[in-house]
Amino acid sequence: MTKLYPLFSGSSGNCYYIESGGSGLLIDVGRSAKQIEAALEDNGLSPKKIRAIFITHEHSDHIQGLRVFAARHGIRVYASEGTARAMQEKGIINDKVDITSIGPGTVETDNARVTPFRISHDCAEGYGYVVETSDGRRTCFATDTGYVSPELFEAIKGCDTAVIESNHDIGMLESGAYPYILKKRILSDIGHLSNESCAKTAAELVKSGTTRFLLAHLSRENNIPELARETSVCTLTGCGMKQNIDFMLSVAKESGNKMMMY
Repeated sequence: MTKLYPLFSGSSGNCYYIESGGSGLLIDVGRSAKQIEAALEDNGLSPKKIRAIFITHEHSDHIQGLRVFAARHGIRVYASEGTARAMQEKGIINDKVDITSIGPGTVETDNARVTPFRISHDCAEGYGYVVETSDGRRTCFATDTGYVSPELFEAIKGCDTAVIESNHDIGMLESGAYPYILKKRILSDIGHLSNESCAKTAAELVKSGTTRFLLAHLSRENNIPELARETSVCTLTGCGMKQNIDFMLSVAKESGNKMMMY
């Protein structure tokens, strides 16, 4: 049975643990090593179960605790060549971190096959990931992308579960206190997915077989969990899909999330 633990989600830090067959992996380490270890312990998990860490990109809310956590527990790190180089140039990682640069192909870990795909974000070379666990379940992690390109959608369609970005409400962002240049960046093709874009993508994913959604990376300033949920649910039901029959949907909190099982 696959188990998904969204340990942290949002601009203050991102980290997801996915497990099958007694071993697991992390997607991003965007909080301190101490916080990640505490979150794992709160869920009855041990770092000893983690066989690999996959990094999406080099922004601090995705790699804050990486150097300490990976070195302390001797866990191999995987990232795109561009992300690995950016982290090395910033001094985020050192020779105590075992990092492997990966390209478009699939990476095999204990009880999982991980396939990267390109995201559209203002970073060196960002990846999302599709994780196929030993029970045949496929979970995609598609956050930090300004839009869903045909190539991105092709990579994630048919996944059983989608962890997908629902970062901001456009109206809240446009009328909010952010500087104009930051608003422009978030709304651009190398920014973040809005609630509306997330909802439209979710509707297309249901048609391809996706039944479970976790809305992730919500902005604290420009979104409300209930609004993100309502936007996606209304779009899905408007397309004739029934909640808890055709799809299940939840929203990741910044921390303290419970396990998802499927």
